[in-house]
Amino acid sequence: MRTRKYLPLILSLFCAGSVYAQSEAAAKTSATQHNLMPVPLSARFNAGRLPIGKSFTVAVKGAADPRLQAGIDRALRRIEGRTVMELARGVAANTATATLVVESRGPGKAVPSVDEDESYTLEVGSTQAVLKAPTTVGVLRGLETFLQLLDSDRDGYFVPAVQIQDRPRFPWRGLLIDVARHFQPMEVLKRNLDGMAAVKLNVFHWHLTEDQGFRIESKKFPRLHQLGSDGNFYTQDQVREIIAYARDRGIRVVPEFDLPGHATSWLVGHPELGSAPGPYTIERKPGIFEPTLDPTREEVYKFLDTFFGEMAALFPDAYMHIGGDENEGKQWDRNPQIQAFMKAKGIKDNHALQTYF
Repeated sequence: MRTRKYLPLILSLFCAGSVYAQSEAAAKTSATQHNLMPVPLSARFNAGRLPIGKSFTVAVKGAADPRLQAGIDRALRRIEGRTVMELARGVAANTATATLVVESRGPGKAVPSVDEDESYTLEVGSTQAVLKAPTTVGVLRGLETFLQLLDSDRDGYFVPAVQIQDRPRFPWRGLLIDVARHFQPMEVLKRNLDGMAAVKLNVFHWHLTEDQGFRIESKKFPRLHQLGSDGNFYTQDQVREIIAYARDRGIRVVPEFDLPGHATSWLVGHPELGSAPGPYTIERKPGIFEPTLDPTREEVYKFLDTFFGEMAALFPDAYMHIGGDENEGKQWDRNPQIQAFMKAKGIKDNHALQTYF
């Protein structure tokens, strides 16, 4: 059970190892010089080091916004946690004397996007480090690299002198967490978002509906979560909280609502949407199950249009995921109305019917 509890975070660390590297050759060239993860586009280490002591401060040059300030505050707290030193909080006024100078040209996109500019440069010398990025998200990525560089020896804490240029190799670097089969508390989701940010993953794929549970509040159709969740669901306010928490770390939230198969939890509260008569009950085991939405009835599409409209107003990302997998069509095969519909429409098999859906 302990392994299952931490599996999403373990997976986030495991899968992120090379997503930022520009090329396999660059990763191999750099791998012996540092323990940065993921491997940056380029990293040139120089002689010398930047001491990190109680006088450590961060100054901001150029554009600043609340998300940038929050990222700096988190970085300061994490340095304190690792060094057991109490540091000055907030942003220093003097860029000439600050230990780390952060320079951003702008806040970036209001809603995290697949085409966000996440590039940055980091130059560490013997007296000062300078982090530059075109956007706040780029700064966040650079701060994670700075934190990974923090090291210690008998002389104290330090960051090695280095010149780094970095940008992601892939614009979509995701982690899926299936809370529909295994519900996770809010604090676990937040801890995983912190882990994602630490290794520069940028898409939280939130699998919210399955045969085993419907995990999100619907104000339009409350029976979905009231009857399909065993009481384990996220309120819309909690969803907004997760979206805001992720955005602060430069992470998009892409929800998944699985259909037309994997739909048992939908049908517990709304059996009229199914391809076979109810009643339906939540599944308690893993597997592929028969309950499937009826693609031949117009009221099913009206229902989904209203539901997805509600969810689109809640989730700001440009994308949703609708599953679409593992529908064996057994309920469709046994339903004479569906078979007659397919014949009348010239739909030759269940694959074509799902395409129609």
